[in-house]
Amino acid sequence: KPGQDLTGLTARVLQAVGAYLEETRPDAVLVQGDTTSVLASAMAAFYQNIPVGHVEAGLRTYDMQSPWPEEMNRRLVSPLCRWHFLPTEVSKANLLNEKICEASCHVTGNTVIDSLLWMSNKVNAEEDRSVAVAERLNIPVFFRENFLEQKDKRWILVTAHRRESHGGGFDDICKALRQLAEDHPGVGILYPVHLNPAVREPVMEQLGNHERIALVEPAGYEDFVWLMNRCYFALSDSGGVQEEAPSLGKPVLVMRDTTERPEGVEAGTCELIGTDPKKICTAARVLLEEGAECERRSQLKNPYGDGKAAKRIRTILEASL
Repeated sequence: KPGQDLTGLTARVLQAVGAYLEETRPDAVLVQGDTTSVLASAMAAFYQNIPVGHVEAGLRTYDMQSPWPEEMNRRLVSPLCRWHFLPTEVSKANLLNEKICEASCHVTGNTVIDSLLWMSNKVNAEEDRSVAVAERLNIPVFFRENFLEQKDKRWILVTAHRRESHGGGFDDICKALRQLAEDHPGVGILYPVHLNPAVREPVMEQLGNHERIALVEPAGYEDFVWLMNRCYFALSDSGGVQEEAPSLGKPVLVMRDTTERPEGVEAGTCELIGTDPKKICTAARVLLEEGAECERRSQLKNPYGDGKAAKRIRTILEASL
């Protein structure tokens, strides 16, 4: 919501989830990720003495301001949980270093990859949906006809929304995207723009008049997976995209200074580049002008799971409850 205050949001979620849990009394509560609603829901369950399981546990940057407030949200959630479902051995090591009981830590992979692989198979089995996606997201006809429907045309998928980038960070990102479009006349850029006015207003103002930069509506999950499958690579500050795009063979340039997903950087599927326009343009230029390098990164193994995380989590819960 425009102008939404995190304090008020936390209070509303805590009260609403608390009332629901008091009425339904589940045997356990699962929370996933690091949003403010995750923290508030875990607190509500803890206050009701209902055991909590955290899916996607153990991610850390150890910088409270990056990402903000997500880093502190997930650090506060961990002590409240009975089960920690971890995407990798690195995330397990993070929790053990924080004195979390090892018996409560389970490396399962991330359910994000389960959903992604299922949805990718679904959308790839269907007939071309470029027209339908274009209508839903308000993608300009020029971009649809010249990029989405042309298999030999390259285009970059952009997502950027982080609170720590509000202001100067978004100005730098917009400057870089415009420069990329100018430097590479055969390349398109598609950016589903977040609804937050702190994101939407500067992006629309600075990039809204370029033919090969399509500023479109936020994509639903199904459409977004379809877009990821068809882009050349992704420019993103999203945590999820750092896991998802490499699973589809798409390199990711991460427009952040830190990441709680160092495994992708170490594996080579992701590159941490920050929001400096020169660094963004330089990193993108390597992938656009050195096709062999983009192909090499697209073949690297994704470290975040094999699509069976949910089955592992279910087995653990069934044995525990």
